[in-house]
Amino acid sequence: MLLEPAAASSAESFAGAVPSGRDFERAEARKESRRIGDMLALVAERVPVQRRVVHAGDMVYRCGDAFTQLFLLNTGYCKIVNSAADGRAQVVGLQFRGDWLGFDGIAGGRYRCDAVALDTGEVWAMRYDALLAACAAHPPLMALLHGEMSRVISRDRDTLLALTTLSADARVAEFLRLMSDALAHRGLRTDQITLRMTRAEIGNFLGMTLESVSRALSRLARQQLIGFADGARREILIPDVGALAAFVGSEACGHNGHNGHASLQ
Repeated sequence: MLLEPAAASSAESFAGAVPSGRDFERAEARKESRRIGDMLALVAERVPVQRRVVHAGDMVYRCGDAFTQLFLLNTGYCKIVNSAADGRAQVVGLQFRGDWLGFDGIAGGRYRCDAVALDTGEVWAMRYDALLAACAAHPPLMALLHGEMSRVISRDRDTLLALTTLSADARVAEFLRLMSDALAHRGLRTDQITLRMTRAEIGNFLGMTLESVSRALSRLARQQLIGFADGARREILIPDVGALAAFVGSEACGHNGHNGHASLQ
C-alpha cells in the first residue's frame, strides 16, 4: 500500500529522526571523548601533576617498585605486563588516553606489573597522597577516581569473559573492535588502525599462539571483516566496526557454527 504524500513525508521525517547504528556509535564516541577531556581538565586543575614524555619501550613503572604515584595517560598507548614466576612475561592489559595506571599498587604498597609505552605519548604522574588530599578538598574528584576504578574492574571482567568463552577468530575480532572503540572514544581514526603490538604480543594477551593470531587475521580478511593496508599487516583496515561486533556477538551466542575456529593451535 502506497503512502499518501503527507503520510510519506511524515514517515520520512520520522525515519530521519531515528539515528542509525553508526550515528549512535558516533554520538557515544563523542560523549566518551568529552568525558575523557573533562576528566583530564579536572585532574590538571586540582592535582599537582608531573608531565613526562615517553617513547615506545619506555617503562612508566616496574613491577616491585614502591608505590607512591598513580599515572594518567594524556596521549599514547601502554601495555601492562605481568611477570610469571618462571620469568615469562604476560600482557594483561592495554591502556589508552584517559586511562589510569598503577591502581594495582595501592593495596600492597608495590606495583604488581610493568607498565610499558607502546608509542610516543605523555604520561601524567601524581603523588597518591597529593591526589587523596585533592579528593578530600573536592569530592567530585573522589567520585571520578572511584568511577575510574570501577571501569578498570568492569574492563578486566569483560576481558576475562572474552578469553574464556570466545573462539580464536572472535578473540582477535574482539581485540580489534576494542582497539577501534578506544580510538573512537578519543576522537581518532578507526577505519584504519596501526597495531603497536607484535603478533606474539597479541597472542600473549589473548591466550593464543603467534600462528593462531596470523591465521585468525587471515580468516577475518577472507570474510571481508578486515583488510590489510601494508605488506607487513600492521595497518589493519576495518570497513565496518558494526559488522565486526556482530561477528563477535554471533560467536558468543554460538550461532557462528565454525567449530574448527575454536582451536588456538
